[in-house]
Amino acid sequence: MNLIFLTLARIDDVETRGIYEDLLRLFRDEGHQVYIVCPVERRLGLATSLCENKGVNTLSVKTLNIQKTNVIEKGIGTLLIENQYRTAIKEFLSDVKFDLILYSTPPITFPKVITYLKQHNPQAITYLLLKDIFPQNAVDLGLMSKTGVKGLLYRFFRNKEKRLYGLSDYIGCMSLANVNYVLSHNVEISHERVEVAPNSVALNEDTLEPLDKIRVREEYGLPNKKPVFIYGGNLGKPQGIPFLIECLEANAKREDCYFVVIGTGTELPKLKSWYSTNNPKNVTVMDGLPKDKYNKLVRACDVGLIFLDHRFSIPNYPSRLLSYLVNKMPVLCATDPNTDIGRIAEEHGYGLWCESNSVDGFTVILDKMIHSDRLTMGEKGYEFLKKNYLVENTYDAIMRHMEL
Repeated sequence: MNLIFLTLARIDDVETRGIYEDLLRLFRDEGHQVYIVCPVERRLGLATSLCENKGVNTLSVKTLNIQKTNVIEKGIGTLLIENQYRTAIKEFLSDVKFDLILYSTPPITFPKVITYLKQHNPQAITYLLLKDIFPQNAVDLGLMSKTGVKGLLYRFFRNKEKRLYGLSDYIGCMSLANVNYVLSHNVEISHERVEVAPNSVALNEDTLEPLDKIRVREEYGLPNKKPVFIYGGNLGKPQGIPFLIECLEANAKREDCYFVVIGTGTELPKLKSWYSTNNPKNVTVMDGLPKDKYNKLVRACDVGLIFLDHRFSIPNYPSRLLSYLVNKMPVLCATDPNTDIGRIAEEHGYGLWCESNSVDGFTVILDKMIHSDRLTMGEKGYEFLKKNYLVENTYDAIMRHMEL
């Protein structure tokens, strides 16, 4: 069959590791024709183009800068992108008949593109991979309001969200809490259309080969005789960085553990400012690393950290969990009470959870993790990953509908 995937993520090579690359590579390996539509931002100075690489066709659409730019350009660029995508698809892919139209959030601003593709491919199945729930997440963080002038913006995007859900034959969510949230807040959607199709990864030799953990730790100045807790990835408002700082500060004088925080994001300067002012002896704060080096650093640590802002009413499910589980690491989760990521970890024995509004609560689970059998917990997490979060699970969830 022919599959088209719409995304804001830049995908240059499906052979690299990532939640989208792994899934699209599996579709290709199963004999399907894969077409990716993704942005090429204006800063790169490239024109819209279609190319084939390793059996996958990629339509790179020239857009405004939508990543790592000012909020005005990002906002305008996000609004313009569906017309830019539709125009590019008309020009380069009008002769291709698609059987599956696959897309993810963010963004929610794809309705016109999906409508166009469905009109020209009435037999195609439309499938949404729901990675975040916008605009409610912006409301939760105080970036948007349901009333006043900001309410106009909320209603605009809420209508876009409902339109996107209405166009989707099926909606794949990251967890059962996400399924329940979507159904309870969108009563017009039938239960049969919403299911769990989680973030997932492919296991390969790189994830299983031996690693000299001592050498890697020495490279980054990390201790070898203490459990090292790592927080890696995006460091933005959703991650509740102020609470993370409170937790690090409260445990900064401990000699029985060490913390590494690594990544990029809007809140990184705030974290660095605290770090340079306080100079904690058991914390390292680092800028993001290339993917291969980052993966080795994660593998050299003992416990993965997951933080989410306590204000969230939507059940986020961060993809950073996967890199921890792949490397047989237990997780320590400090989140809002609405996500089920921490409860699932506790129920299946691979992690501990507390709400992200109590530093004392975090210290309690930190103490417990330090004195736990982390190797056994890590093995349980790895087994849970193999049963639930391999790319084959997501592929099978989607393909069940193609066989009806």
